[in-house]
Amino acid sequence: MEKLTHLDEQGLPRMVDVSHKPDTRREAVARGLVRMHASTLQLITRGRLKKGDVLSVARLAGIMAAKQTPHLIPLCHPVLIGDVTIEFNVDQSNSTIEIRTTVTSTGKTGVEMEALTATAVAALTIYDMGKAVDRGMTIENIRLVSKSGGKSGTITLE
Repeated sequence: MEKLTHLDEQGLPRMVDVSHKPDTRREAVARGLVRMHASTLQLITRGRLKKGDVLSVARLAGIMAAKQTPHLIPLCHPVLIGDVTIEFNVDQSNSTIEIRTTVTSTGKTGVEMEALTATAVAALTIYDMGKAVDRGMTIENIRLVSKSGGKSGTITLE
C-alpha cells in the first residue's frame, strides 16, 4: 500500500517538502456540471438574471479561487499560476452548464487542486446567482480530467 504523503510517521498532518524537485511545466484540467430548470438556463444565456452576467462573474470567481487555493486547502502549496482558462458548455437539451477549467504553471508541484477549486467556485457562483429563481439547481461531478508535468508525467482520466 502506498503511503499518504501529507502524514508523518505519527499520522500527523505535514506539508510535503517539494524543495528538491525540479521546476517543470504543469497543467491540470478539471470539469464539473451545474444542472437546472430549462427556464433558468434560458435566463442565464439571455442575460436576464437580476444579478447580472452569470457566466462572466462565474469565470472571474473561478479564476480568483484558483489563486486562493492554498488559503482554502490547508496543506496545498502556493504555486505561481501561469494561466487559468474557464470554459462553459451550455447544453440546452439537458438544461446544464458544463465547466471546464485548465490551469498551467511552471513549478515544483502540480495544479490539480487549483483546477478543481476554480471549477467548484465557478459552479457555486452559477448556483448563487441563479438560486433566487431555481433552488433545485445541482452541482455535479466535479473531477480531475487530466494532469501533466512532474515525476508522474501525463495522466488522462477521461
